[in-house]
Amino acid sequence: MIDGMMLVWFVLTALSVAFVSFDIPKTPESSVLKWAFVILVVFTGPLGAFFYVLGCREPLAGTHAEYVSAKWRQVLGSTMHCAAGDGLGIIAGAALASVLSLGALQDFALEYALGFSFGWAYFQAFAMRDMYDGDYIKSLKATFLPELFSMNLLMAGMLPTMRLMMANIDGAGDPLRLEFWFTMSMALIVGFALAYPVNWWLVSKEMKHGMMTVIADNQSHAGHGSCLEAEEDSPHSAHDETSGPSASAILTMGVFSFICLAAGIALALSFEM
Repeated sequence: MIDGMMLVWFVLTALSVAFVSFDIPKTPESSVLKWAFVILVVFTGPLGAFFYVLGCREPLAGTHAEYVSAKWRQVLGSTMHCAAGDGLGIIAGAALASVLSLGALQDFALEYALGFSFGWAYFQAFAMRDMYDGDYIKSLKATFLPELFSMNLLMAGMLPTMRLMMANIDGAGDPLRLEFWFTMSMALIVGFALAYPVNWWLVSKEMKHGMMTVIADNQSHAGHGSCLEAEEDSPHSAHDETSGPSASAILTMGVFSFICLAAGIALALSFEM
């Protein structure tokens, strides 16, 4: 039965990747989010393609900025950005840990380190440095906490899903087999679902950006809930250090994210027994 499910999944995924790769260059979205969509569709197949059509692809030419201004679409863009960058690092860590035959905790540590470092240092801070006047160090500082909170929830969903499937599907722990990549796909979908609520909070508090619209003169404009400096609808910019949540709210969210991560690790370890 699992073989039939995987066959259908990978066929639909191939079609979804082909469609999004062909169509997304015409969408007036930022380059980094275009790549995020393509990467995510590689692992989430038809679900990712559905999110692209419903959440980012403008229904009529010239309507993109208005279309993506809906709050849930802004949060979708933020979560996809996180899942693509962090998720790619986590999956690379899982594959490497399998090759090195690492123990469970070492495996988790490697996945977390690669996921967070790639998602934060490149996919967030480097790719979005123009939001901070091209200053990479400033971008690193500004994106550290939002990426950390989002990463914790993504990892909290991915770890137990991976371990549960690996414990019940032959070959799911071997990166040379399709079962491994099917498992990674399902894990990323679960992680995405858990990361969405915290990204809603982060976008609402102007700690993360959402969908963007790249207009003809190469200036980027975002819909409601974004923290881009060029945004037209918000009085706050990415450089306005007085906006955003209080220190106590940030601390509370940080503690909550680590509690969720610890719960995810504990659940994942329970499948090892």
